[in-house]
Amino acid sequence: MRDGDDVMAVIARAVREVEAAVGRGRVTPAVRTKFQVVALLVREEHARVRAEQTSSSTERAERLKRLDGIATILAKTAVRDPALLALLAEDAVVSDAARSLKRDMLSDAGIESPPDEVAPPDRAAAAAPPERRVVPQSVVSRQLANPFLAPDFSAAPPPQARPRRLAGWELLGPLLSSFERAGGGASACMALPAPSSRPVPGGRELMPHQAQVVAAAAAGHRTFLLADEPGLGKTAQALLAAEAVNAYPLLVVVPNVVKTNWAREAGLWTPHRSATVVHGDGETVDGFADIVVVNYEVLDRHVGWFGDFGFRGMVVDEAHFIKNKTSQRSQHVLELSDRIRSRTARPLLMALTGTPLINDIEDFRAIWQFLGWIDEAKPLGELMESLEETGLTPADPGFYPAARACVIDRGIVRRRKVDVAADIPARRIADLPVELDEKAGRSIRAAEQDLARRMVRRYETALANRSSDVVVEGIDRELVRRVARAELKDATATQSGENVFSMMRRIGQAKAGPAADYAAQLARSAGKVVFFAKHVDVMDAAEDVFDRNGIRYSSIRGDQTPGSRQRNIDAFVKDPGVAVAVCSLTAAGVGLNLQVASNIVLAELSWTDAEQTQAIDRSHRIGQTEPVTAWRIIAAQTIDSRIAELIDSKAGLAARALDGSDEEVPSSADVQHEALVALLTDALSASQ
Repeated sequence: MRDGDDVMAVIARAVREVEAAVGRGRVTPAVRTKFQVVALLVREEHARVRAEQTSSSTERAERLKRLDGIATILAKTAVRDPALLALLAEDAVVSDAARSLKRDMLSDAGIESPPDEVAPPDRAAAAAPPERRVVPQSVVSRQLANPFLAPDFSAAPPPQARPRRLAGWELLGPLLSSFERAGGGASACMALPAPSSRPVPGGRELMPHQAQVVAAAAAGHRTFLLADEPGLGKTAQALLAAEAVNAYPLLVVVPNVVKTNWAREAGLWTPHRSATVVHGDGETVDGFADIVVVNYEVLDRHVGWFGDFGFRGMVVDEAHFIKNKTSQRSQHVLELSDRIRSRTARPLLMALTGTPLINDIEDFRAIWQFLGWIDEAKPLGELMESLEETGLTPADPGFYPAARACVIDRGIVRRRKVDVAADIPARRIADLPVELDEKAGRSIRAAEQDLARRMVRRYETALANRSSDVVVEGIDRELVRRVARAELKDATATQSGENVFSMMRRIGQAKAGPAADYAAQLARSAGKVVFFAKHVDVMDAAEDVFDRNGIRYSSIRGDQTPGSRQRNIDAFVKDPGVAVAVCSLTAAGVGLNLQVASNIVLAELSWTDAEQTQAIDRSHRIGQTEPVTAWRIIAAQTIDSRIAELIDSKAGLAARALDGSDEEVPSSADVQHEALVALLTDALSASQ
């Protein structure tokens, strides 16, 4: 039997040793190995305790609390060293040294390792289960349906440059360090052509800085490290660059939280191109689509057929996800890039990330390798030719600025909001649709259906009990509005049962994780972020995510004393290390000055545009030097998206009212009522 206390003692002792070593600045390979083993044991012990039935709930809660404390120490320690942070990833490679240390630590706790962990390194590797690979049926159908759809691998890639004067020089280290030694404050951005006047599909309009990248692709450039700050429209630039060079089929690899948004953006910017999203094993994949969107987490299952699909372009969003070259997702991305480059002449390759180039420059090896600028040992192709043309070697004083320019010219594009302020609105709202967790999504959609059925029964009963002889063709819109009003009155009067308010709260809880994940990405790439939520449990869930990611935050809530509230505000405004302000939409939506942040995450929808605007105006106010972007997290395929549309439509009405119209400014009850009207109308239409 496993003794939880002994295991906990071993883990606690090890984490204190790691914390002390990192604090002294001695992050040796042995320390990193011990760090990873502690993380593995915490993960395993956490799962074991949750599943255990022999202990009391109080004992399990106490052990989980201790494990969460150790996990917090790990996260805070990892922030000091990016190599440690990478080891916390689910797909981080576990070394033989880590397996050996794990066996020893379990042995110290009096636990015998499972047989599969005791095998010698060579046998363990041989016995490792193969990766689970799938080929969706629609992809097989594509391959069989039409021989003209078969990928064309006949075009050979251009020959690699042969090093001459620089043969024998170690060049990768100097290339990377050139961004630290030779920058001199200069922008890391290639020369871009004037914006193209070509029309945008769908009648939409690009901002000038976006159109420059599309024009560069159209002019023949094929590799881009697009490092614009968040909010500058990297998604549209990538989609239209692919359109400009006909880079189809196009593979797009993204974090799970933005997968749905990529499909939505593809529909907006390239409506004549079909897009498909890979979920799980790909049962719903359209094998004939022009654009294939997949998230990092399931890439391993599909890398086989992806490699043979004939992609002519590949986009990697949030490219800092592949910085750790030892992770599986990095290896799969690099494998696919290599296959595309070896089979397609001049494919379009784009790495998108808002991370400033000056930070952790060593981690950009994987991104440059994805783009085909380098391999494991040396620069390749056009980059090597450019370095040769400088006439310099790393021993020459002018090599570093010249080398930096050579890399930038290969396709680094970096613009900040402040650089293109004239291009973008001073304040804008960007909707980010997310797919809810499978279980939570099913539960919420089922609750919506129950609510709709209840209103349908109410509608049918009222229709049957009519005393007049009036006959209405189709749906009686006035009766629909009365039924929705009665449902809203009942929901306001009682807290029992499922209603529009409880549903929105559940949607908020389900969105908390994805919203916090996105806020964490923004904090790493763009600086300080303000995170707004309506409910305390959503704020709690978000703060748990920030704790696990080692992101420092301030919490601004309604139950704080004035002194505590001000200390939290001051910490966010004045401390560079505090990256996120987690704010209550009702308690912190007014009276705060948070101009240090230009990115806002609205994790939950308010019922009025006025409340939403008040929250955004905590950052968009006098003293703000950059355009402000509010990222509104929307739960796809739920009533959440309908309510977002209603808020926006009522916003226009409110503006007209303030400008002197006779229209009344809408209240929150208007949006609630209209949401129920829409839900009932859809249900009645579906039944006819």
